[in-house]
Amino acid sequence: MKKAASADAYYAQAQPWHDEQKRLRELVLAAGLAEEVKWGGPCYTCNGQNVVGVGGFKSYFGLWFHQGALLADSENVLINAQEGKTRALRQWRMTSPDQIKPRVIAKYLKEAKALAEAGKRIEPRRARPITMPPELKNAMAADTTAGAAFEKLRPGQRREYAEYVAEARRADTKQKRIAKILPMIAAGAGLNDRYR
Repeated sequence: MKKAASADAYYAQAQPWHDEQKRLRELVLAAGLAEEVKWGGPCYTCNGQNVVGVGGFKSYFGLWFHQGALLADSENVLINAQEGKTRALRQWRMTSPDQIKPRVIAKYLKEAKALAEAGKRIEPRRARPITMPPELKNAMAADTTAGAAFEKLRPGQRREYAEYVAEARRADTKQKRIAKILPMIAAGAGLNDRYR
């Protein structure tokens, strides 16, 4: 699905779980959150702070609570999709329309909004060192254009590239990833810029 310029455009696009996402939108708007588009999809905010997102994928649809780790989660529905990486974000995945429980969702939204109003949040770790895999370091030395462009990227962008290569288990996978990202780096783009 292409990035939407507005929330209305997002919800109008043909996509999996179309009706279910529209129902979640109604519930989120009823909670008094401001509707914006971030990363190409709907994001709901309070006092400028991201609170919750709505989205749909092939096998599920759901809500993404940006500070979900702070929620009580009395129904035990929230998951951390990237254990060890994601500190604050929690997902509430649903696989059928009957899993949309308006009263329960309203309770979670109310708590998430109250946290945002109080300014409570889990701060991201910003000062983590960047550990360059040797394969990427060697590729940067061989491609001076990409190497110079890499140094101009923001630290978070450099870290994403380094981790992307380091996470590959096989040597040939690392090389394929490096071949894929070198043109992106040379162009001054971050690995995940298209999602922002």
